[in-house]
Amino acid sequence: MTTSDTPPPQDARQAVANALGRLATLHPKVIDLSLGRIETLLEKLGNPHRSLPPVLHVAGTNGKGSVVATSRAIAEAAGLRVHSYISPHLVRFNERIRLQGQLIDDTALSALLDEVEAANGTDPITFFEITTAAALLAFSRIPADLCILEVGLGGRLDATNVIDRPAATAITPISYDHQAYLGDDLADIAAEKAGIMKSGVPAILGPQFPPVDKVLRRIAHENNAPCFGFDQQWQAGLRTDEAGATHLIYKDAHGILDLPAPVLAGAHQAMNASTAIALLRHQNAVPISEAAIRAGLGWVRWPARLQKLDHGPLRELLPEKSDLWLDGGHNPAAARAVREALLTLVDTSRPVSLIVGMMGNRDPLDYLRPFQGLVHSVYGVTIPNVETPCPAADIAAAASSIGMQAMVASSVDGALKTIAQTAPSAKSPHALCPAPFVLIAGSLYLAGDVLAKNGPLPD
Repeated sequence: MTTSDTPPPQDARQAVANALGRLATLHPKVIDLSLGRIETLLEKLGNPHRSLPPVLHVAGTNGKGSVVATSRAIAEAAGLRVHSYISPHLVRFNERIRLQGQLIDDTALSALLDEVEAANGTDPITFFEITTAAALLAFSRIPADLCILEVGLGGRLDATNVIDRPAATAITPISYDHQAYLGDDLADIAAEKAGIMKSGVPAILGPQFPPVDKVLRRIAHENNAPCFGFDQQWQAGLRTDEAGATHLIYKDAHGILDLPAPVLAGAHQAMNASTAIALLRHQNAVPISEAAIRAGLGWVRWPARLQKLDHGPLRELLPEKSDLWLDGGHNPAAARAVREALLTLVDTSRPVSLIVGMMGNRDPLDYLRPFQGLVHSVYGVTIPNVETPCPAADIAAAASSIGMQAMVASSVDGALKTIAQTAPSAKSPHALCPAPFVLIAGSLYLAGDVLAKNGPLPD
């Protein structure tokens, strides 16, 4: 997807920005779940979704992006060429579309967006639908062995759910999220996400609440989709050996795997990795060896998911030996998973500071509750450059209402400077005081802003 008249990189990047800005203006980033509009556009484009490599389709509330990233890492370790589609992006829109493992370049993306916009004309369509169509068109033109799609929202009516027969589907843990669109009942939310299941296509279920698991299995049965669920058709868990090394033990009808713990931090990421393993071991489109699984678990990268920031301008604001971590989870289930991970990452003697920014449609109180008793102080920040952020004062007030020490910060930079100034090591450099442990969390949009300022940029 290149041209002979390749514009300079800066011009191509500006062309992408112009195209995305135009699409966002003409086709607002509203959520209006339907398949009719994207199906009409895809038909105008020659139905590229019917000319894709074998597809793995992943839905769920938490962890679906991690499952996509881990599946891609394992498949690439097996020597396969892999396309992937995720949302949202952190820093650059290009992160959403990977062609043969590489982020789509600006020149190709600009031309692609122009082509899809021209094909759509003045027809009504949402931003997510038109950009999903662009991704599918790109995937149809570049040879690959596997294509992995992450659902944007829900499943049944999501723009990615136009694949008639994927190689396999997976549904990661389901909890409350986007209730305005999916409803307040977990069974209803599960039914929407189960809409990606197809007749004769293996359906992999990650760990679920029992009522959710029951709904998913019922819908799989109704759709004649072979169902492979956690704790029944496959099992997984972490184990520490006598030498202190942690292993991921995975078991299904194909056998038992004794694997190294995934490089992504947290027990929840071990379960996400296990779901990816189950997904790959129950599809029949491409061969995946145990060696590839081992290798993939060791080098998978998924930014802003309990990511440690060892270097960069923001990290340098903290005292020496401080820890700075970043996580983009934004709902209570994500907060609970992060809390459990922090219990293994942080010595109890260290002060833990939480810098939180959230979107306006999120409840900071529900997000903060899991951190009670663990976090020493909370700094509320307002996410910059987004339309409807949650005010920093609301976050601080929510923290204070449940007895947490909280304050408002003008920015992440400002919060880090305050933490550095008030750290015991800053006041008494010769005292035996532990350096701060800082987690920036609450939103992928905040995480993207942090990575743009500090690095490393997703690649």
